[in-house]
Amino acid sequence: MTPRILVTGASGFIGKTLVAALAKQGFAVRAAARDPNAIIAASEVERVTMPDLAAPSDWSELLEGVTHVVHLAGIAHAPGVLPDTVYTRINAEAVGELAEQAKGKVERFIFMSSVRAQAGLAADHAITEKDVPEPTDAYGHSKLEAERLVEQSGVPYTILRPAVVYGKGVKGNIASLATIAKTPMPLPFGGLDNRRSLLALDNLITAIVHVLATEAAKNETFLVADAEPITVADLVGAMREGLGKPPHLVKVPSGAVKRILKSFGREADWERVSGQFVVDISKLLATGWTPQVETHAGIVQMMRAENGAAA
Repeated sequence: MTPRILVTGASGFIGKTLVAALAKQGFAVRAAARDPNAIIAASEVERVTMPDLAAPSDWSELLEGVTHVVHLAGIAHAPGVLPDTVYTRINAEAVGELAEQAKGKVERFIFMSSVRAQAGLAADHAITEKDVPEPTDAYGHSKLEAERLVEQSGVPYTILRPAVVYGKGVKGNIASLATIAKTPMPLPFGGLDNRRSLLALDNLITAIVHVLATEAAKNETFLVADAEPITVADLVGAMREGLGKPPHLVKVPSGAVKRILKSFGREADWERVSGQFVVDISKLLATGWTPQVETHAGIVQMMRAENGAAA
């Protein structure tokens, strides 16, 4: 029997690409979003309306005949915008309810958590799944609580904690840095040799498909990232390469970089790029998954795609 996969958040940044990839590989997909018309149309894709995560919901109809669930839906990281209770309700309690209702019906429940469930914006060592989780904000705490609820539900599960994801259509921190990279002036990032792990969207998609039916991934939690971290200087240089521009990166003291970003109203961006943040993905690699996209090349391709779309 062909697996039928329920994907929640199917119209989002990750969801759109995942639904298309699953359909292309011959899976039957029940794609759920608040606006089903925003989901790609394909013969293998059944577009359905997703329940409101802000209130307890009955998922029985959407779970009918489903063999797997990939739960992507939730509130993205938006510091200072939403009360903690909203994160808890949508990113944790709603996840637990879906997992409870999926128990006994599905072969595997894939929950898209976040590396922020495990750590803050920087770490002085390579992060592994063995580290005690230490989220630093409401978003991270809600994801960690959701993981706990999935684990205690009794449904066969796999939890993925992706690093910051990049790809065409990306928003958030990567989009902000890309905007800075588009400026014609030289940029003061040449001395930023701190390394940060990122995750190509295509690598995340292959990881999701991999764990769907991998027995070694059952009831396990995995960090997900590209094979090697990238320095911030190389990251910005790759963005400019993708735009067809020379790097034009100059070395200045880190304090000066912080002041420059502050003058552009982007002081928060400094907090997100100034520290070391390396993710150890050896646990997921040991199950047979291999990331195909290398970060520098992936960033170049992302910028070329974005630039082409804007042209």
